[in-house]
Amino acid sequence: MAFNTISYETADQVATITLRRPKAANSQSTELLEELDAAFTVADLDDDVRVVVLAGEGKHFSAGHDLKEILAGNDPWSALRETAEGKWRHEQVMYFDKCVRIRDFRKPTIAAVQGACAAAGLMLACMCDLIVAADDARFSNPVLRMSGVGVELLIEPWELGPRKAKEFLLLAQTLDATAAERYGLVNQVVPRADLEAAVHDMAVQIALVPPVTAQAIKESINNMVDLQGQRESWKYHFMVHQFVSNSATALGLMEARKAGGMDAVKAEQRGGSEDPAQ
Repeated sequence: MAFNTISYETADQVATITLRRPKAANSQSTELLEELDAAFTVADLDDDVRVVVLAGEGKHFSAGHDLKEILAGNDPWSALRETAEGKWRHEQVMYFDKCVRIRDFRKPTIAAVQGACAAAGLMLACMCDLIVAADDARFSNPVLRMSGVGVELLIEPWELGPRKAKEFLLLAQTLDATAAERYGLVNQVVPRADLEAAVHDMAVQIALVPPVTAQAIKESINNMVDLQGQRESWKYHFMVHQFVSNSATALGLMEARKAGGMDAVKAEQRGGSEDPAQ
């Protein structure tokens, strides 16, 4: 298949899907999310593919949702998002369902993360079974300052534990790669120059496991966390997210963003500072 915003390559029974919007820090536009979903379908249908690697081209893995597209009204879903039910439908289809599909994908997946891995970028990486981080990786989710409730899937309590998740989100912290490994958010940290090779070597090792076995162990572990409440907690959080995003506070901030553009967004993420250095 021909893609505009991603690439798809196979070698050694490993499919590598690479986000290719480096000038936009691999922010997730509608086109990118549609193509990413299509690429996973290709990998699913190819019996020679045993492992899928998700990577990002350039300096950053992903800075999250493409807010420029949404604020400018250029998103194909923009008209639907004018109503609360339309916003719910957009985020259910494009964000919630497409992410959970990766989490439930029958073949093992590895995220190769470098640079910024923020908000929806962090959500996306955490859908993969394993995460390998370059030593320059930075993990953050500052959207509480924007009246967002930690984006559509609240992955942090499951990745960091409840107490650290509260600290991470409420203080809008950024975790470097070393801290992320210490808290169990990532599996390994490698030098930036070695990231691609290290992830490929890991994928090749996983590919030695018979597909039926890999699928069974993945489904069994996913079932374990579902019995602990992961899937239901995500559904609950999604509805809370919808309520807050349609509150007077959130709607007022959205109008301010439309007027101020990405400068207004960045000021919110900094805690309201107008000084870019702060």
